[in-house]
Formats: sequence, structure tokens, C-alpha cells
Amino acid sequence: MKVDGDLARQVIRPRLRESHKGSYGRVLLIGGLYPYGGAIIMAAIACVNSGAGLVTVATDRDNITALHAHLPEAMAFDFGERDRLLDNLRAANVVLIGSGLGESDAARQVLDLVLANIRPDQNLVVDGSALNLLAKKNKKDLPDCHLTLTPHQKEWERLSGFRIPEQTVSNTQKALGEFQAGTILVAKSHKTAVYQGEKVAHLEVGGPYQATGGMGDTLAGMITGFLAQFASIDRYKAVTVATWLHSAIADDLAKNAYVVLPTHISKAIPSWMKKLSI
Repeated sequence: MKVDGDLARQVIRPRLRESHKGSYGRVLLIGGLYPYGGAIIMAAIACVNSGAGLVTVATDRDNITALHAHLPEAMAFDFGERDRLLDNLRAANVVLIGSGLGESDAARQVLDLVLANIRPDQNLVVDGSALNLLAKKNKKDLPDCHLTLTPHQKEWERLSGFRIPEQTVSNTQKALGEFQAGTILVAKSHKTAVYQGEKVAHLEVGGPYQATGGMGDTLAGMITGFLAQFASIDRYKAVTVATWLHSAIADDLAKNAYVVLPTHISKAIPSWMKKLSI
């Protein structure tokens, strides 16, 4: 499958006049435990700028003021509030866990809570340190839901058992087959590819100017925002287009910048989506 602006136009549709914020998805983002607060903030900024209708963040209580200083559009609460977390988890169309989550006992407990309560009709995006925690679990015990994994090569090594030099297309598809049917894999590298079953899309965008902290968190937020709005069109295409757009924007910004900051990508998302929707 060729990934370019034409594919993006199949996914990014004009908004209907008779719609409201609930029409564009309800998202729960979980992460940003001390000292990784910035990660979930960048994910939330990307998610809101991608057009998700209602975005709620479960994070470290000490991180909420910083989050609202950058993004008053998002709701937020202390991830330790179990009842509130469960209520928001049940209400969400898409859940992202892992951006700045860490691997503490508290992180493991919140991941277990999500895995125990996610429903088959919900989308679950697993990113960052949540992937390392997931790698320690039996794949047969993972819940039935619409799962998307977004590992870089080392995280995929832990999940798949294949060392980086062994991560060929065939080996990656073999490892992905151990997860539930329909699982989407965004295999991040200098040659990012998006997999689902036998489908694989190789991206021809992106470059070394993206090698900076928070780039993956921003991508995870974009993927989550796109799933909130466009999963009903095609989950795989929605994830693939979000991944392509993330790097296409970076390519454009890199024409005048030595390094591209993740937050600069997020600022550009709405105007790019507007152009692609026409």
C-alpha cells in the first residue's frame, strides 16, 4: 500500500456541520508519572491538535498544573483515583497508555487495571514503557480489544524475541501473529513500517531531524486522535496515515530547521489536516 497524501485524503474527511465534540471521540491518555511528566503532555497536545473531541489525561497529580498550562483543552485527574480511572476508561473510545508511564509498581498496577477492564469494542494504544511491561506478560492473557502497538526497535525486540538485525518483514509478521487477530504494529525506526496481519506499509518520509525526546509520544498522541475520529473508516489506514503525517510534517519543517521539535509538529497538524480534507 502506498502511503501518501492520496491515502490521507481517504481517511481525513471534512467535518459534518451537524456534529459536536462527542462526534470526534472520547480519549483517555494514561502516563506521565514522575519524572516523565512531559511525555504525556506532548501526547495530549498531539491528540487534541489531531482533532479528538474529548481528551482526558490520567497522570501524576503534580503534573496536572503543567499539563493545563500547556493544554487547557484537556481534562486531567490523578491516575491513583481508581474509581475515576475506571469511569473514564469505560467511557473512552480510545485509550493510550505508556507515554512517560515508567516501570514502577504503580505503573504495573495501572496497566493491569486497564488490561483487566478494556472492552472488545475499544481501541487500546500501547506505547513507551507500557510496551516493556507488556513484554513480561503472556500474550495469551492479553484482553480482546482493538490493539495497536507502537514500539521502537529495542521495545519490539523485547516483545517479539527478535534481535534488531533479525527484525525482517517475515519475522515481524510471525511475531505479530502471536498477538490477537487485527493487532496493528507501528514498527518505529529510520524506516518505519506499519503492519496488520499480512499487510505492511513502508513509509518513505522522515529523517534524523526527528531524533529528539518526545517524538514517539507525539506520534502516539496523533495515532490515538486519528483512531478516535477515523477508526470507523479503517483502523489500519487511520494508524498508517497518522504515522505518515507525523513524518511528512517533520520533513516540511526540516527545510528550515536543523532539528524538528515534537511540539512544533503538533502545532502544524490542524492546518495539514484541513488541506488534506479538502
